[in-house]
Amino acid sequence: MNTNIVISLDTRRAKKDGSYPLVMRLGHNERTTSIPLGISVEEKYWDAKNRNIRKSYVGSESVSRLNNLIQKKKAEAMDIIMKLHEDGKLNALSVTDLRDRIDRPNAALSFFSFADQYLTELKKANRIGTARSYKIVVDVLRGYCNGKDLPFAFMNYTFLQKFENSHRSKGNSANGLAVYMRTIKAIFNKAIQTGYAEREHYPFAEYKIKTVPTEKRALDWELLKRIIELDLWPDHPCFDTRNYFLGSYIMYGMNYTDMAFLKKIDLQNGRISYRRKKTSKIYDIKITPSLEEILSYYMDKNPDTEYVFPIIKRETPTGQYKDIEWARKRYNKKLKDLAKLCGIEQNLTSYVCRHSFATQAMMHEIPLAAISSMLGHSSMKTTQVYLKSLPSNMLDEYNSKLMQL
Repeated sequence: MNTNIVISLDTRRAKKDGSYPLVMRLGHNERTTSIPLGISVEEKYWDAKNRNIRKSYVGSESVSRLNNLIQKKKAEAMDIIMKLHEDGKLNALSVTDLRDRIDRPNAALSFFSFADQYLTELKKANRIGTARSYKIVVDVLRGYCNGKDLPFAFMNYTFLQKFENSHRSKGNSANGLAVYMRTIKAIFNKAIQTGYAEREHYPFAEYKIKTVPTEKRALDWELLKRIIELDLWPDHPCFDTRNYFLGSYIMYGMNYTDMAFLKKIDLQNGRISYRRKKTSKIYDIKITPSLEEILSYYMDKNPDTEYVFPIIKRETPTGQYKDIEWARKRYNKKLKDLAKLCGIEQNLTSYVCRHSFATQAMMHEIPLAAISSMLGHSSMKTTQVYLKSLPSNMLDEYNSKLMQL
């Protein structure tokens, strides 16, 4: 069998931090090629004679474990080669074909390599918003690792706990950390599903994502009525803000991004039919008279555009999300002015509308399953987070009913 694999330090490709990538050097039928391992070390830490990382290496909690991981990948590659040899298929393959057989998706070791590839796939699938939010978290994690590679096998409970401690030491909130951890968990799960990571390395079976109760977001009905009954002229600075808030509320607490992408073609036969950007759930909403008044105003005002609301200006997906991000910031700023106008002391944001819809639906005794469906949640647990702070008067009413037993 004229095929072999040698672990080598590729000194032809220096990284910015002065390290070099480790590769499996594949030799086959007098041809050679390299298979990256997703790990890089400085030359002084590489033992060329023994083909392993020196014990003095400081970029890992366990050098022995890292070396074992490298040898495991080599053994897996050799198993593939031996099976091809036993099946009589090895000699018919070119070195490139053999490399592709070995370097299949589950050969990737680095969380960052997979995350970068996954972000590219999200962008290609036009999930720009998700890609942007995920990239923020990946960049934070890269900063924590000082730009070093992060093998999936090292993302254990200890690693996540140290990342949490670092996050908290900077004065960041528990809920902010929870957002980071949920994103890391989502990427790790995707890596397992696609064969890039092994389930045995999954850290979230032990590490539990923690959150703390947030301040009340939903508006009481009396405060909502102030916004509903507010009479504004089209030239008032808060006219569009009020309309967007009410439109969102009536359309099942529709989020700002979905409002921005709502097209005129989505409105037919007195109903709105659209697919939510975040979850791809299809909505079918009846257009009430009050909602029709809002929608008609913007469609008549902007007859030459495909979108209902004048939020998106550009044509490229990236440009459109930049339009939405900029417009959302202006919207949240204007909501502060609207709150003052209505005498509302509570912090008014685009999320308040969605939470208010959920709370009012609950207070009208709409079943939790129906509320979850209306909000487009994939899990009832998410809906319960929206509704975990029940109004005191509602608890009083439940208590009074119990006292009558």
